[in-house]
This record gives sequence, structure tokens and C-alpha cells, in this order.
Amino acid sequence: MQPDTIVLVHGFWVTPRAWENWIAHYENKGFRVIAPPYLGFEVEVEALNADPTPIETVTVPAIVSALEKIVTELDRPPVIMGHSAGGAFTQILLDHGFGAAGVAINSAPTEGVAVVPLSQVRSTFPVLKNPANRHRAVGFDYGHWRYAFTNTFPEDQARTAYERYHIPAPGGIVWGSALANVRPGHTDTYVDYRNAGRAPLLFCSGEHDHLMPPKVQQSNAKHYKADGTTTEVTVFPGRSHLMPAQDGWQEIADHALGWALAHS
Repeated sequence: MQPDTIVLVHGFWVTPRAWENWIAHYENKGFRVIAPPYLGFEVEVEALNADPTPIETVTVPAIVSALEKIVTELDRPPVIMGHSAGGAFTQILLDHGFGAAGVAINSAPTEGVAVVPLSQVRSTFPVLKNPANRHRAVGFDYGHWRYAFTNTFPEDQARTAYERYHIPAPGGIVWGSALANVRPGHTDTYVDYRNAGRAPLLFCSGEHDHLMPPKVQQSNAKHYKADGTTTEVTVFPGRSHLMPAQDGWQEIADHALGWALAHS
């Protein structure tokens, strides 16, 4: 029985609002769509910018636990799609046995992916430049947002996206990701790359993504070693990090859903 529900997992520096076009698009196709905010993110973008306190305390285990509770309560396994950090959480959910298929869009890496392009370093520098940011919610000014999220957008659309979607990100999680491959033991983004029971997984990458360049997803995909599992990568030309809100998003949304249904 094919999935009838799509779960959309947002990334950092944005809220579920970044999925607004996809939600309407998939609902018009007859799917139930769930785009949950992280705990404490239930208010609107404007409120989180005015008071980012809830962002400071969010953790990966809390995010994953809340997502697992949502998926567990569904009648049948859904398609799970995640953007940026949400792509890493999608991978974790699949590794834990959830979902009929997963799509990781401009995905942040899971544990063990050591590729760190210079553009990624530049994109995350506002957080990583100060160790004290591990205890703060850290936002981007417009210029940095333009570089990290919307570098191939027309100027007016990039500024509109900043005003509509941008919020600070939890510095502790960003720092944790940066240190994931130098700390001993498993981290919060650990997955079992040899899990033969994992559902099919598609990585969708933006060709000109500065924050999570295609080589990050390509390396991430190559880590999966289990026989009998499906892991693929599709690169979309001319796209930035904020693909869900970029002109032409319908192409990506339709490709992601078509792939997921064909492999469910």
C-alpha cells in the first residue's frame, strides 16, 4: 500500500514556513502533509526573531524523538522529506526504521562524513567564529544569508526570502555538527550505514549550494554500504541552498515525490 502522508522536516535558520509551497502542492495531489516545527518553534518567524530563546535550547535527540512520535501515530509509513538539517534527521528516522522512503534535500551530513568544502566553512562562520555561540541562537545578516541560502536567487527574491523565512539557528547543534568527526564515540547524528533494513533514500542537491554543496551529499551517500538498499543522488542545476522556496521548486517537489512513490 503506497504512502498517503508526506512528512516535511525543515532545517535551521528557517521554520516550516519554508515548505509553504510544497505543502499546498502535495495537498492538491491528495496527500496528507505534516510539516512539524521543532519543539519551541511553534510560533511564527517574526516571534522567533523577536525572542529566540526557544532556539537556544533545542537538541537533536529532542527533535528526533518528537518526529518519531509523529510518524509512529500514522496508519502507514509516510514519505519523509527533510531539508538541510532536516535531511540529516530524515536519515536518522530511516535508520531507526521509520518511513516508506526518504528524500534528503541539500542535506546536512550525518556522522562520519568528513567533507567540509570552503563554502560551507564560510557559510557557518557566523556561528563557529565564537565558541560562546554554542549557548546562543545565532542568526545571519542579509549579506550572509544571501551567500549561504540564496546565492542564485534574483536580488529581490533573495531579500524577500530573508524577510519571510530567516530565523536564528541553535549554535550548540551547529557546533556539534562541526565537531562530530573529532569527538570520540557516537554523536547525535549517528546512523548505521550498514543497516540493510533502511528504506530507500534519495539525496537532492543544488548545484550551487554554498551551505551544503553537492559533494557533501555525494560523500554522505557513498557511506551507505548495506546490500539491497537503495541510495541515489540527483543534482539540480543552478540551484541554491533554499531550493524549497526557489523558482522552479515544483520540479524538485515532483521529482522527490515521484521517486519516493516509485521506491516505496
